[in-house]
Amino acid sequence: MPKPIIAIPADFREIEGNVWHASPHQYVRAALNGSGVMSLLVPALEAGNEPDAILDRVDGLLVSGSRSNVHPTLYGREALDTDGPFDPGRDATSLPLIRRALARGIPVLAICRGIQELNVALGGTLASEIQDLPGRQDHRKPDVQELDIAYGIRQTVMVEPGSCLAGVVGAGAVQVNSLHRQAISDLAPNLAVEAVADDGTVEAVSVIGAKAFAVGVQWHPEYWVGRDKTSNDLFAAFGAAVRAYSEAQRPASRPATSPAA
Repeated sequence: MPKPIIAIPADFREIEGNVWHASPHQYVRAALNGSGVMSLLVPALEAGNEPDAILDRVDGLLVSGSRSNVHPTLYGREALDTDGPFDPGRDATSLPLIRRALARGIPVLAICRGIQELNVALGGTLASEIQDLPGRQDHRKPDVQELDIAYGIRQTVMVEPGSCLAGVVGAGAVQVNSLHRQAISDLAPNLAVEAVADDGTVEAVSVIGAKAFAVGVQWHPEYWVGRDKTSNDLFAAFGAAVRAYSEAQRPASRPATSPAA
């Protein structure tokens, strides 16, 4: 049986004078090794993508992290110079895909920028430079070259008992690698808080009444798939939901016909 396929919205990047539609390898690797699924990258176009046509061809949606931030005008706030960098192609691609995937019952896993896009797509807002807010910790990525250190598992989040996430990784204290300078401010009406950091920052959410697995996390489980149980469990749960959706969409088998004489 072929592996299911998921969509990953790409970023629009300029590299050495050329423009690319790209996604970090760690997400594609985690999807394959942790969820057992193949990935298709969706170009980050400001216009021209048709979400339903894309979703007709896949069994899940993985919304990755990125250096760019959701443009504040998409949640009713004027953009400041310090709010960037921005990626309007990514915004125009991810937000409609999220909304349509949820409406169709297609499994969704949203990570870092992805959880922020999920919140904005459903009507929530974001806070910038949260390390400057009273009582908040510095969640930013350490300025070091060694990726195992930069993505090191060093923060504690509290997973809500009885939540969707608790059924995957367990309730109570969980160690994660949360790296961000923006976070959820006003929670979207259709989202439930699944986990919070010690300083109260929302670190995980789920979609209320979702037809399938629909979870967002602010940390980076994709980096540690294969080496960390919490990361493994989260991607395994996503993979199981993707396979269940794929099997439910498969046409009923038909009797084999004999080849023409």
